Amino acid sequence: MNIFRGLNGYALRVWGLATLAAIAVFFVTRVALLAHSVLASEQPFAALLGPLVLGSLRDLPVAAAAATPWVLFELLLPARWRAHLRLPLFAIYLFVLLFVGVSEGVFWDEFSTRFNFIAVDYLVYTTEVIGNIRESYPVGTIIGGLVVLTILLAWAFRRPLQTAASRNVGRRAQLGWALGLIVVAWFAAYKLTAPEYSANAYGNELADNGWRSFVAAAGQNRLDYRQFYATRPDAEVMADLRRLSGHSDVSASRNPLQKVAHQPQHQPNVVVVMMESMSAEYMAAFGNTENLTPSLDRLAGEGLLFTRLYATGTRTVRGLEALSAGLPPQPGMSVVRWPNVSNLNTLGSTLAARGWTSHFLYGGYGMFDNMNGYFDAQGYQVTDRTNFKEGLVKFENIWGVADEHLFDQALINLDKEAATGKPFFFHIMTTSNHRPFTYPDGRIDIPSPGKRAGGVKYADFAVGQFIEMARKKPWFDNTIFVFVADHCASSAGKAKIPVYRYHIPAIVYAPKLVAPQRVDTLASQIDLAPTLLAMLGLEGDDRFVGRDILHTPPAEGRALISTYQNIGYLKGDLLTVLQPKRKIETFRVSADGKEAQKVDTNQQLADEAIAYFQGAAMLMEKHGKNGSDS
Repeated sequence: MNIFRGLNGYALRVWGLATLAAIAVFFVTRVALLAHSVLASEQPFAALLGPLVLGSLRDLPVAAAAATPWVLFELLLPARWRAHLRLPLFAIYLFVLLFVGVSEGVFWDEFSTRFNFIAVDYLVYTTEVIGNIRESYPVGTIIGGLVVLTILLAWAFRRPLQTAASRNVGRRAQLGWALGLIVVAWFAAYKLTAPEYSANAYGNELADNGWRSFVAAAGQNRLDYRQFYATRPDAEVMADLRRLSGHSDVSASRNPLQKVAHQPQHQPNVVVVMMESMSAEYMAAFGNTENLTPSLDRLAGEGLLFTRLYATGTRTVRGLEALSAGLPPQPGMSVVRWPNVSNLNTLGSTLAARGWTSHFLYGGYGMFDNMNGYFDAQGYQVTDRTNFKEGLVKFENIWGVADEHLFDQALINLDKEAATGKPFFFHIMTTSNHRPFTYPDGRIDIPSPGKRAGGVKYADFAVGQFIEMARKKPWFDNTIFVFVADHCASSAGKAKIPVYRYHIPAIVYAPKLVAPQRVDTLASQIDLAPTLLAMLGLEGDDRFVGRDILHTPPAEGRALISTYQNIGYLKGDLLTVLQPKRKIETFRVSADGKEAQKVDTNQQLADEAIAYFQGAAMLMEKHGKNGSDS
């Protein structure tokens, strides 16, 4: 009975005060994100007022839950301890609220979303992420400002906090706290998916709460396709997947993810350079007038340029997954991040079976996002920052070495492999075009740190230098170079899946082997592996879900794109989006990919979308629920 009286008295008054503090911080955070959306992303102010109001209502249960430790504090600690610890702990509580609010602003600036599974992943890789933040933002100034603000707020709260701790509480107040407990109970039953407010992605994110979205993401960074998405009978799915992939040997009994052995034979070398965040919009070939990519534009004019190729996702691991394994994006976590996934059919393993030596070379630390583990498990020889030649690296930041040093190491490795007389395949992953956008001085006309424009221009400079040095090598004339982005620099947009934020360049450059050409067929990152195999005359080894772009009729072109939960199938100007709760929506996409109008779903396109995504899930089921081999 005494505990019950305390629960309805001073303990809940302190809890109520802490709840109000959280609500205030949540509201200010949301207003700041709204201002960023209006000023930086040119979103109409009026369209975001509704999400502002709705989001404020959604803040109530989250704030009540965030403040519940204060109930335990007041009930479990002796009165003397509470008197001494209440104000210091409340100050820490305020600092945490403010710090998370600022963190949401940083995350929104990078991804234009509330916390999602990327934020959960980032907690695992604290060294790289914290280092990136320290190099990109004035962390000391921000923390110092938060400390000063916390002290001022704690001082302002000292009297209300003392009053809240009083035992003198009337019946009306007790009723208020009882209703508060009901709110907390409602939060406990609150679904871990926020209802969407509108078709405007900014509005949906603005109406959410970052604390809620983080908790939801922690439990949803890998989603079981069959459980959450629309399905069809397995046999129908595999039959359609055989047709859509352009060959007939894709079946549940003959898994296209399984390696096939062949006898080695001499063939051209292949060097794939996957460039961090190199959106198509930065190239003059796609209309840019800032002269950011003169090297890539020259290569595009002298090589084979795929003009309508789209990334499968918005993170590096998605690009690595698409190009190496040719897999449609699965909802949630990329296959690269799955534990113990081995023996996949990859571009590297397919070429290795024909006699190539396959390598993965990364300018950063390959433990990040499990890159080293994934490529090592697929039979690639892995080189990352820890294996670079001593004394080679003159400039690096938290994400990795400057791209020019990455290519210096690549040339060392390429020369070594060429000396063996065997053809080689290298998958090289760059890092420089990434916040904090720092690079060696004197390379380009934008001083470091050069923001996004500097990052793009320096990355392009490094590519140009690499090609010129490679041109002097005896193996150059018999080498096919591929330059492709992992994803775009930004994933923000009004549409549920903003198509134009997935448009990336893909250039095949081999002056002695490949004639210049522009290919305008709509295509996906997953199509690059079978296209390369076809160019090498290895069509019979193509066991990928993707298609050879060069032999795909333009009318059959399509792209597969995704967020971490929504997976889309773009064909023509129609984007079919598969969503959790087995929901399917279709949008007519504008010519520039920036606008999308909801239309009735075309059943044939929906069936094809399911065939790709359910089919990919079926092909991965053999690896077991935890990703291990079966």
